[in-house]
Amino acid sequence: MLRAKPLNASRFSLFGDVIELREDNVRFPINQGTAVRHHALSTVQLSGENDEAIVSIFLTEPVALPFTAESMECHPLGSQAFIPLSDSPYLVAVAPAGDFKQHSVELFVAQPHQGVNYYQGVWHHYLLSLRGASRFLVIDRQGPGTNCEVINLDPPLTFSVEE
Repeated sequence: MLRAKPLNASRFSLFGDVIELREDNVRFPINQGTAVRHHALSTVQLSGENDEAIVSIFLTEPVALPFTAESMECHPLGSQAFIPLSDSPYLVAVAPAGDFKQHSVELFVAQPHQGVNYYQGVWHHYLLSLRGASRFLVIDRQGPGTNCEVINLDPPLTFSVEE
């Protein structure tokens, strides 16, 4: 059974970026001082010349724990960012890009103020909301070519959160 660790930028750096407000962000005032821009928190990765970044909203239902994961996916042609629009923590399961190795899967619990941007090719599980239906703003790639590879887990993995 994999137990989730709290998500933070250093633990997640192999897999992508944590998108959140932090004291060390590059930031500056904008809009005549009525707002503060936290600048370039993550970069959208696109590998093809005809690719474009698109913005979508995903609606998810909560899962019960422990959760049995039967598959993982990766997007070899672009990064994929998820920014929560709801007040629910969620699970983030990832493994390094390249040949999938089930023993290398790591599990994090992300808080509602934390988004993630999976680097191009990083293996991850689909969104797993923990409390109530949730909405996520999603920034990813659109363009020619197949950008979603799915692998079945054998045996399946069980995800849990320490209370």
